[in-house]
Amino acid sequence: MKIARIVGSTISTIKNRRIMNTKLLICRETDAFGKKELGTSYVAIDLVDAGIGDLVLTCHGSAARQTPVTKETPTDAVIMAVLDHLEVDGEITFRN
Repeated sequence: MKIARIVGSTISTIKNRRIMNTKLLICRETDAFGKKELGTSYVAIDLVDAGIGDLVLTCHGSAARQTPVTKETPTDAVIMAVLDHLEVDGEITFRN
């Protein structure tokens, strides 16, 4: 799992039939404080109605295909939670 911020959205009118009617959002991994962006952006299937600017928890690889929506789909990443706050070493590092 990764902590990421939603930085954009995508629109695709032509896509694999197994991911029709899914929302695809652009994510960028962040640090444990939800502030510093890490690495490159990636696209994930939104399972929880996240929006741009939200801090989310994403799941990757074969684990991303273990939900009713993504079972047997060609996906590598899903958004599975919108984070309300982060606590690291007893300190709140992010609060929505």
